[in-house]
Amino acid sequence: MKKTILFLLLFLNFLYAQNKEVLLIHSYHKGYKWTDDISKAIEKNFEPYDNIELTTFYMDTKRVAGENYFYKLANLYKEKIANRKFDLVIVSDNNAFDFLVKYHDFLFPTSPVLFCGINNFNKSILDENFVTHYMSGVVEQVDLEKNFELILNLQPHLQKLIIINDKSKTGMAMKKDLEPIMKRYKNRLKIEYIDDLDIKNIQNEITKLDSNSAILLVLLFKDKTGKYFTYRQSVKEIRKVAKVPLYGLWDFYLDYGIVGGLLTSAKAQGDAVSKMALRVLNGEKVYDIPVLEKSPNKYLFDYNELNRFDLDVSEILKDYTIINEPHTFIRKYTKLVIITVTIIAVLLIMVFSMKANIQRRKIVEKDLQNRIKFDKVLLDTLPNPIYYKNKDGKFLGCNKAFCELLSVPKKEVIGKTAKDFFDPAVAKKNKQVDEELLKTHGTNTSEVTLHLPNNHMRHIIINKAVYLDNDGSIGGIVCIMDDITERIQQKQFLIQQGKLAEMGDMVAAIAHQWNEPLVELSAQVQDIQTSFLLNELKDIQVKEFVNDSMVQIKYMSKTLSDFRNFLKPSTSKKLFAIRKAFEDIFEIIGKQIFYSNINLHFNYEYDKEELLIYGYENEFKQVLLNLINNAKNKVLEKNSSKKYNITINISSCNTYTTIEIIDDAGNINENIIDKIFEPYFTTKKDGTGFGLYMAKVIIEDKMNGIINVKNKDKHVIFTIKLPHNKRLANENNAS
Repeated sequence: MKKTILFLLLFLNFLYAQNKEVLLIHSYHKGYKWTDDISKAIEKNFEPYDNIELTTFYMDTKRVAGENYFYKLANLYKEKIANRKFDLVIVSDNNAFDFLVKYHDFLFPTSPVLFCGINNFNKSILDENFVTHYMSGVVEQVDLEKNFELILNLQPHLQKLIIINDKSKTGMAMKKDLEPIMKRYKNRLKIEYIDDLDIKNIQNEITKLDSNSAILLVLLFKDKTGKYFTYRQSVKEIRKVAKVPLYGLWDFYLDYGIVGGLLTSAKAQGDAVSKMALRVLNGEKVYDIPVLEKSPNKYLFDYNELNRFDLDVSEILKDYTIINEPHTFIRKYTKLVIITVTIIAVLLIMVFSMKANIQRRKIVEKDLQNRIKFDKVLLDTLPNPIYYKNKDGKFLGCNKAFCELLSVPKKEVIGKTAKDFFDPAVAKKNKQVDEELLKTHGTNTSEVTLHLPNNHMRHIIINKAVYLDNDGSIGGIVCIMDDITERIQQKQFLIQQGKLAEMGDMVAAIAHQWNEPLVELSAQVQDIQTSFLLNELKDIQVKEFVNDSMVQIKYMSKTLSDFRNFLKPSTSKKLFAIRKAFEDIFEIIGKQIFYSNINLHFNYEYDKEELLIYGYENEFKQVLLNLINNAKNKVLEKNSSKKYNITINISSCNTYTTIEIIDDAGNINENIIDKIFEPYFTTKKDGTGFGLYMAKVIIEDKMNGIINVKNKDKHVIFTIKLPHNKRLANENNAS
């Protein structure tokens, strides 16, 4: 009980330990079954522990060996592990063991070492090389004596035994162990030892054997010519010509042609050394773990080979394992029952799962139907027209608002395209937008004017987005329409209100404009009357009077025409000259500014050609009039004899035309300068708060420009930036 508790404590302590670095060095190469089986056993025992990191090196000494090679390999390993420290080193087979004994201090001066698969082990090797303190492990001990006894027990009439070996390091060690045993059995049977023939000569010797013979395969990885064989190839080359039983000493030959024997197991070696490794990694000193000198060998046999030569091991052995043995009737029946029960259980689980799934689907379908009904009511309740269509542009559905907009029933919408409801220009633009959306998977917002069947015109903002099907593919496009007709009309109404708000200043401006013509007409009428009373009136005087009067009357009529044009709203955008717009404004308010004791400076810094801007001409004039009147009124509020200035600067670059309207009548209060463009904000008792707000609406919303204001020194600067040609204006609008 105490040992169990101690083991559990050690196990828990190990489980929560810090990460451990373990290096496994194999004598041979990856793909060599003995080596691979050792690795698999070690990896299997290490698998439950996440804190063990296993690194594996292969020395490949089946193909290359020698002191010079080992020296270079040691230096290579030194470079590879320069920045690593290993908590444990494991070596498999003699070459790796001898390598570590020699280069331990050079490579791993403080790391403990465990070995496995070592033939002819002698503890004195550890003492002589001063590594006893660092090393322990598992010995590989081939029990030749028991294998000889097994062969003779299975074949009592055996007369000749051929032993096949190679001259590898392990092979030479085995030869050394075989020599005394062969001497003991030489009087009982004829023994022929072969280690210096090529494969063809070996096969020739095997073909000469009669039924009272047997073969013991020790090792065969190279023949006399240096030809290399894998473990499978060597067994198969021998078995295909052998008419007698073929025995072996290692488990990696099993299942490839040997009868079996008391086999040295690579898996057992790996299992034993990995259990030692866990003890070391858990804190136990390697020198406290004794070397396991009794090799964990097992009696293993191949049923097919036993049956081939009619050999029965049950009479001579109790503890053994047979591979490839067919199942007995009871085992077959038991397996069939297990399979049948398993299948029935799986089918029952599938039935119950399907039943539960059907119930869930019914619930989901009901919820889905309720959701579809809810979505339909929701869509029909929304005031915005909505429709959705597939990738080919055919309408799949819509809401009530869309049907009311087009004055068509819903059933006539399904399956139709935009061409069936919109005019060709709108339908063409609609198709172009859809094609782009299907490529980019994005969204799009655009503005169109629809001419409906009831002869009404509606301004619509169209918002589109791509929707995806359940499999992630594009299903089509959803469109939500926003009718902004009333908003546009309301903005236009507000603009007209802003114009009417300027009526007082406009009438005053007209009064100034008419003052001189009226005085002139009055003087001419009095002059003509005096000439008539004195009988001095001549025909030429009458003609001059008429001509001069018509000049004044035409001037007054033009003033009224300019006033009427100003009040008339612009119906569409167009290109117009900015200089002409200012000249029209100056015709209306120029004299009023002059009589207000204000100097007006107009700086037009573009002499190459007329600067054109794209927008609503009359609304733009309204903005200019508002800004100039505001500057004029600021001057009049000063009630000073000082002469003030209004400066207008016009300049242009590649992108924008810039207009600055500057007055020197004092700064705007910094507390309100950010609010002056807000609707209904005014500092005047009789002000409406519409002027600057509508100026911002006209410039930024209707003409895609920018308007702002700032104080600089004693001046107030209003800046307007507008696209100066139609192409740039369209680009800004699209963005």
